[in-house]
Amino acid sequence: MSAKQVVDPEKDFVPPDFTIKELRDCVPKHCFERDTLRSFSYVAYDMCGVAFLAFCASHIHLLPLALRAPAWVLYWVSQGIVATGLWVIAHECGHGAFSANRTVNHVTGWVLHSALLVPYYAWRHSHSQHHKNTNNLTRDEVFVPRTKSYRGLQDKPSTPAWMTDSIFEETPLYHLAMVTAQSLFGWPMYLYRNASGPKYSRGASHFNPSSVLFRAEQVGQIIISDIGLLLTIAVLTYSSWIFSPATVAFYYG
Repeated sequence: MSAKQVVDPEKDFVPPDFTIKELRDCVPKHCFERDTLRSFSYVAYDMCGVAFLAFCASHIHLLPLALRAPAWVLYWVSQGIVATGLWVIAHECGHGAFSANRTVNHVTGWVLHSALLVPYYAWRHSHSQHHKNTNNLTRDEVFVPRTKSYRGLQDKPSTPAWMTDSIFEETPLYHLAMVTAQSLFGWPMYLYRNASGPKYSRGASHFNPSSVLFRAEQVGQIIISDIGLLLTIAVLTYSSWIFSPATVAFYYG
């Protein structure tokens, strides 16, 4: 019997030779059809979910004291899941998949993302670059791996990444810790300073109209993104004055 052949996923990898057009031609045409009314039905569905969960949360104070903390945690997780649905809808607006009407896409995406404190146009532009350069070690805009030279480890032996990943990445606690860290710190830091993105010689904030992430003709849209965030912050501030900061933090935060 011949020895079992060992395949090296890096050395033996052969890039596919089909084009993007050939790949798209394999997808049924109806999958590219955009139905604005149906898209808005998903917005309404998720908004009803947000309202229902908020209504349920308004009755948590009626529960026995020992159950209130777990109930709030359950609310935060559930509301986060539903709000992520709205985030994804705005994401599709950025891709032009929500409606065939460009204005409908941008207005809807701007409103939804602004309500979630996401700079719609700013993220849309950087996300577009990410899709154009996915997995490119020098041109991708997010999840760029840190090279040995970046870390100053040129003369030190390498540790195969799979050794660490294979030990931890499939464990539930590791996943929970990573998701929590990414949600609480990773995502805000990505927007603020392009964490996990390429290392630029100057600022790379999604909130700065003059950021290296954007071209000159995109500055106006970045300002509109910032205006959306300021409006949301104003509403949250006013709500905190009316209801109390704690109430806003518990329901929105």
